[in-house]
Amino acid sequence: MPTPVTLPDPWARSAVSVVVPTYNEAENLPVLVERLFSLGLPALRLVVVDDNSPDGTGRVADKLAAEYNTPGTERVAVLHREAKDGLGRAYVAGMTRALADGADFVVQMDADLSHSPGYVPQLLGTMLSTGAGVVIGSRYVPGGSLSDQWRAHRRLLSGWANAYVKAILALPIRDVTAGFKIWRREALEVLDLPGIQSSGYSFQVEMHYRAFARGQKIVEIPIHFEDRREGSSKMDLAVQMESALRPFRLRAGERRARRGPH
Repeated sequence: MPTPVTLPDPWARSAVSVVVPTYNEAENLPVLVERLFSLGLPALRLVVVDDNSPDGTGRVADKLAAEYNTPGTERVAVLHREAKDGLGRAYVAGMTRALADGADFVVQMDADLSHSPGYVPQLLGTMLSTGAGVVIGSRYVPGGSLSDQWRAHRRLLSGWANAYVKAILALPIRDVTAGFKIWRREALEVLDLPGIQSSGYSFQVEMHYRAFARGQKIVEIPIHFEDRREGSSKMDLAVQMESALRPFRLRAGERRARRGPH
């Protein structure tokens, strides 16, 4: 984990909620939670959204909540969903809960430790110093990098996916498929979370597109993207198909919005 930056006291005490969707992450979740709560951010809270994981991740999350929560202070909230309903729907549920609980800043990150918690203070500090609506942890800006365990075909697929989306949507973002970022509360409110259509990994693209279309300031900082610590990828064929088609649907929807009602 990179050495976390030390933020000045007013910034370090910001109301930050980290939203983490989980599906079969029982081994990784306790490690992630321990690292998050060692960052020196006393107001940081965690929202775990579990999709009824067969490996018992939901039970692990409940035990962590019992360990870290105290009377009058909820540091870990757990949302249990009945079935696996897609990454996008999980994030919308978690972000909605974070905002309802009073978060001023909302971090989204994976539970598999590919996103190092050590970058969270830097994401927050960058947001506060630049006035950005969203700060993205980017693999593809200068200084960003990918795990050495990523083979050539994964690197090519990731690079192609970014080029494909940017060609269709003309987004001024280097890492348009990035999943590690921090949002300002006001930015999420402008994005209209209930109106998000993506259920899978294309959620990342839709969120970036909505932020850009609604005039939010977008900043990218370099991160090193690790390979997952335990478990396997959730990218199945249905998710891949949605990810391929979603940019065209977003562009078509924007064109309809510009034409207005007939």
